[in-house]
Amino acid sequence: MPDTSATDAVRLLPSPAAQAERLIELGVHEVAGISAEDVRAFAERGGRNGVLLAVHPDRAPASALAPLLQRDDKPGFVVTDMPDVDSFAPTAIELPDAPLYFVAGLDRGDRMSNWSPEEALPALDGEGRSPLVLTEGIHWVLQQPAVLERNRCFMTIGSRLRKANGTLDARTPAIWISNGTGRDGRERRNAPKVGWCWWGNRHTWLGFASAAGREGL
Repeated sequence: MPDTSATDAVRLLPSPAAQAERLIELGVHEVAGISAEDVRAFAERGGRNGVLLAVHPDRAPASALAPLLQRDDKPGFVVTDMPDVDSFAPTAIELPDAPLYFVAGLDRGDRMSNWSPEEALPALDGEGRSPLVLTEGIHWVLQQPAVLERNRCFMTIGSRLRKANGTLDARTPAIWISNGTGRDGRERRNAPKVGWCWWGNRHTWLGFASAAGREGL
C-alpha cells in the first residue's frame, strides 16, 4: 500500500521559485555565501514541481539551519549532546558537486517506523532509493513544516560520523518534535528538534526519509 502521507507531502511542496524565496527570507543564502539572484536563477533554470531545493551541507551546515526551523512559534534546536552535529557527513552518497541542487522523489518513510537504521538502510538500497542527509531533512521541514508530525517524524541516515579510527559512530541523526523533557527544557516543548538515535535501535515514531535521486545543473 502506498504511503499516502508522504505522497501528499511531495505533491504539496512549494514551487522551486517559492522555495528560493523562502531560503532568501530566512537568510540561508547569506549563510551559504550565495547571492539571492543566483538562488532565484537556479530555481528558475532547473526547477520543477515536486522537487526540493537544497543547499550543499558544505555551504550551509545543520547547526546553522536547525535554528531556522519553527513550530508553534518555537525555533528549532540541536540537542545539547550533539555538539559535533556538523561532522555528520554524507556517507556512501554522492551529492551534486554544486552549492545548490534538487532532491527528487521525497518519501518520509512512515512504512519503516519501528525499524532500526541497520535494517532500513539495506531495504532502501534494494529499492534504489537514497536516504536523506541531515541538511536535506532540515530543508524539507523548512519548506514544508507540516511534514514533521507527532508520531510521524523521521531519521536522516545518509549522514554519519566517521571516527578517527575509521569506524562509524553508532549515532544516527533524526528530526522530531521535542516533548520539553530533560535537557531540552519545558520552554522547548513542541519545538523542532535535531537529535540522534542508536544505529541498532527501533522507534515507533521515526520513519526513514529518502529520495529517488538528486539533480544539479
